Amino acid sequence: MFLEAGTDMDNDNMQVPDLDGLDLQLRPPCTIFTKNKIKSEEKEMRNYLFSENMKMADLILIKPSIILLLPRFNIPLGFGDKSVKDLCMAHGISSGLFLMICNIYSFDNYVPSQDVVNSIDMSMLDCYLEKSHRYYLDQRLPHIANHISRIAGEMNNRAGEILKCFFEEYNNEVIAHFRYEEQNVFPHLKRLLSGEVADDYSITAYLPSHTNIEDKLDDLTQIMFKYLPEGVKTYETIGAVFDILQLSEDLKKHSLIEEKVLIPFVEHLEKIRGK
Repeated sequence: MFLEAGTDMDNDNMQVPDLDGLDLQLRPPCTIFTKNKIKSEEKEMRNYLFSENMKMADLILIKPSIILLLPRFNIPLGFGDKSVKDLCMAHGISSGLFLMICNIYSFDNYVPSQDVVNSIDMSMLDCYLEKSHRYYLDQRLPHIANHISRIAGEMNNRAGEILKCFFEEYNNEVIAHFRYEEQNVFPHLKRLLSGEVADDYSITAYLPSHTNIEDKLDDLTQIMFKYLPEGVKTYETIGAVFDILQLSEDLKKHSLIEEKVLIPFVEHLEKIRGK
């Protein structure tokens, strides 16, 4: 039904495992790792990814966090026993795009190939990414900011202000990052999808500015782990750290979609349009 998490699908970086102590009966015999063998295993692995014939309810039971993706596709709950294909069709969504994003979020080492990306209807990709931005900016970051404010209120003035300033600076960086994408990259994608050739912009201009916006969240987590003074309410700090970690994981997947799907797809369209 689904690909086992942790399976490496990258031919060039695939590591030959240490077989000492492993029960080799748990997997088919394999003595020589060749590229043909790896490709064969990749083809078999694809059979375990989520498919459009699965019931949406079953998919969410397997990976509950996928429920957070539904509003980004305007899919409400109450879908009964409908399959992913039927539900996507009812809401005018590309089932290929929906499943690709679900698979990226569900399986840590799954990265769609260029052929897969190019074969999918990407007309809603920018809409999905923009709705993800709204989720982060309007819901998750304000929620964490409330945690930070309450925690800072239980610290001495200087330490509390440093903590709040650190998070505020991060929040401003995220806003600027998303604004650039929404004002430049997404309109460029729309023009290319409509058949236009946009001479005033190229995706190469986006590459230097595409930073990992989740890195500072990892720094904030370490600050919370190591340097919070005694006396701060435990339930508040645990709640803050949990929300920060959850957001960080979501943003990592978001960044992966931009790096491995958005950018390669725009580059592909630019070549077709003679950019």
